[in-house]
Amino acid sequence: MKGKKVFVIGAGMSSFGEHWSSSLRELIVDAAVKAIADSKIEGKDLQAIYGGCMASGQLTGQEHIGALIADYLGINPLPSTRLEAACASGSVALRNGIMAIASGFYDVVAVGGVEKMTEVSTELASTALGGAGDEEWELFNGATFPALYALMARRHMLEYGTTEEQMAMVAVKNHANGAKNPFAQYQKEITLKQVMESAYVASPLKLFDCSPLSDGAAAVILASEEFAKKICEKPVEFIASSQASDTIALANRKSFTSLKATQVASKEAFTQSGLKAKDIDVAEVHDCFTIAELMAMEDIGFCEKGKSGKFIEAGETKIGGSIPVNTSGGLKACGHPVGATGVKQVVELTWQLRGDANGRQVKGAEIGLTHNVGGSGATSVIHILKKAF
Repeated sequence: MKGKKVFVIGAGMSSFGEHWSSSLRELIVDAAVKAIADSKIEGKDLQAIYGGCMASGQLTGQEHIGALIADYLGINPLPSTRLEAACASGSVALRNGIMAIASGFYDVVAVGGVEKMTEVSTELASTALGGAGDEEWELFNGATFPALYALMARRHMLEYGTTEEQMAMVAVKNHANGAKNPFAQYQKEITLKQVMESAYVASPLKLFDCSPLSDGAAAVILASEEFAKKICEKPVEFIASSQASDTIALANRKSFTSLKATQVASKEAFTQSGLKAKDIDVAEVHDCFTIAELMAMEDIGFCEKGKSGKFIEAGETKIGGSIPVNTSGGLKACGHPVGATGVKQVVELTWQLRGDANGRQVKGAEIGLTHNVGGSGATSVIHILKKAF
């Protein structure tokens, strides 16, 4: 990765779920205070804030999130900026924080992500989320995200023989991990039978193939090497940060069975880090729908194209498998407050690489990868982290 080294020195998150008694501002303050406490810094040490949030205006009526965060953390007049890239908003905020440290402009910054989604109707939430795709050509004509990912799933089934049962195995595995995560929205295991018997949302995707609407926030404190060595016993280093784009409309892509942006971002991240997919010990990937996790396995290079169904069937992505995926429970079980997801992924990997993931710890984990997607694949962000000194 270009520039100076960048480290995570603190991580924290709120619980994910339906927070009827907590506001948007209270959720982000909860996560940020935990991250600051974990880092052992004081508020006065921070030099800037970067926050990811997708649709707070539509979902809560609140815009100007950057200023809100600084205000309610009591750290004015620090510069505080909100960034948006649909469901990849948190990861784009992270990239800006990373670049600020790597460039030498700052030594310590806070990065957070937040979304509050459950206090509006499902119809309004679907409309807000639909804006992450092509509103004019997709959402206006009734193609919500379950429909778009159902098209991907159908094509993957046609071309590679992927089955509904293999997609269901993603949900079963992620709920098993979420059951061990005290911050997860769904801390309960489910069976293959339950997934297969759940109602269709957009065939072949069923209710248990879909991530939920969620409230929640996550935050990390990033620092330069010099600062990290002074204050942190178990820092985690970013060794790659990459981002790529694709057409916003699914219909304009060359393939429905892969995300070009993920392939490009992954290749760049592995080039930056000098690593290959086989070197990754643990990964958090974007499983907004179960088919999305299967496609991610192929696009990142954890398995051959068209073989992800057999890969999960063989247990390769479970804790104890060749590449444990979504130890947090993923978007599916941990929850998906969209602006927070990319930051939550880094929080989970920070805990994994520090050995602090308790009942879901991957033994000997030293290198982790996060994969966060905006829309149906128009934005993809990859981060690679490693256990440091």
